[in-house]
Amino acid sequence: MNTLTMLNSHKELKQELTTIRRDIHQHPETAFVEVRTADIVAEYLQKWGLKIHRGLAETGVVGTLKRGASEKTIGLRADMDALFIQEENTLPYKSVHEGVMHACGHDGHTAMLLGAARYFSEHDEFDGTIHFIFQPAEENEGGARVMMEQGLFEKFPCDAVYALHNMPGFELGTFAIRSGSFMASSDTWSVTFRGSGGHGSQPHLCTDATVAAANFITTLQTVVSRNVHSIEPGVISVGYISGGAANAPNIIPAEVMVKGTARSFSPPIRDLIERRMGEIADSVAKTFQLDADYHYLRRYPPLVNHAAQTETAIKAAEKLVAKSCVLADVEPFCGAEDFAFMLEKVPGAYIFIGNGMGKPKQHLHAPCYDFNDDLIVYGVAYWIELIKAELPLQEA
Repeated sequence: MNTLTMLNSHKELKQELTTIRRDIHQHPETAFVEVRTADIVAEYLQKWGLKIHRGLAETGVVGTLKRGASEKTIGLRADMDALFIQEENTLPYKSVHEGVMHACGHDGHTAMLLGAARYFSEHDEFDGTIHFIFQPAEENEGGARVMMEQGLFEKFPCDAVYALHNMPGFELGTFAIRSGSFMASSDTWSVTFRGSGGHGSQPHLCTDATVAAANFITTLQTVVSRNVHSIEPGVISVGYISGGAANAPNIIPAEVMVKGTARSFSPPIRDLIERRMGEIADSVAKTFQLDADYHYLRRYPPLVNHAAQTETAIKAAEKLVAKSCVLADVEPFCGAEDFAFMLEKVPGAYIFIGNGMGKPKQHLHAPCYDFNDDLIVYGVAYWIELIKAELPLQEA
C-alpha cells in the first residue's frame, strides 16, 4: 500500500496531528520564546519513547531514534516559531495572542515532523539513527545558526539533513525542488547621509542629504542591471526612508536614512552587491559634499541543495505522487531560509510541498494565511519515504 494511502486511512493519527497543529496555531510563540510549543513537542516525543535533548538556542528540541546496527545518521528539521502579525482569520483556533500568528505554516511543519517521529517509534522500518530537530527562530533571527553555534552537529552528528516548507499557490501534494542554489541570501543594509541641513528657501547655503539620498536610491538600481551578469539573479530593494519632520516641510533635513534588503544566489554576487553599494554611497556623498555612513549586514546565506540528497528527495516524493507532480527543477525562490546554515555544514536538501491554491490573500506571511491540514499526511509520508531511502533495512 502506498504510504500516503496508508496514512490517509489512519484516521486517529490524522486527527491527532491536526489537533496538535491547531493547538500550536492558537498559541503562537515568536523567536526564542517557543516555550509552550517546545513543551508540547518534548511531551509527545517522550510519550513515544524517543530520547530527547532540550535547550539548544533556548527552546530547541532534538528527539533521537536508533534502530539496527547501521552507523548512518539523518537529521530532519522543522521550524516552530510564529510571526509578529495580527491574524485576520475567524477560525475557531485563531491566535489568542494579540499581534502574533502562525502566518508561515511552522505549526504544520512541527505537526508533520511529530507525525514522522510517532510513525517510526511504532515501526522498525529503518536501520540507523534519526535526529528529529525542532528549531526555534527561523523567522529573521537565525535559530539554525544559533543551534549550530551551540553544538547541534557536534552533539548530534548527521550524515545528511533535510527540511521542507509548505507553499501556497502550488496544488496540494505537489513537490518542488532543485539542485544547487534554491533560495536567496537575505541581507539588510542602511545608508545614512549627513549634511548641514538648512532652510528650504536657501538651499545654496547648506548641504542637502535629501538630494543625495534620492540620487543614491536611483543609482542603486544599476548595481544588478549593470554590474551583475544578465543571467544571474539579484535584487536590491528600498524598504525604509527617514528624514526631516512632517510638520516642518520648509526645513532641509541634516540627515536622511535609507534602509532595505538585498538578495542573491551566489557568494560572488553577494560580495559584488555589498561592495558596489558602498562605493555608490561614498561617491554620492562626495558629489554632494556630505558624509555617508554605510552598513551591510549579512543575515542568511543562499540555500544550496546538494545534488545527491536532492535526488533522494525527488525519489521519495515520487513514491507518493505522480512524477508530473514532482517539479525537480523549479525556478529559484527569492525568499530566504536559515536552513541554509545547516546545508553549509552538512549535505542535504530542502523541498517545497504545495499547500493548495487557496485564496489570493492566503500567501505566506499574510494575516489571512492558514495551513492546509490536508497537507499534514503528505509531509509525514514524505519523511517516511525519505528515511526508508536514506536508512534502508539491511537484508538478513
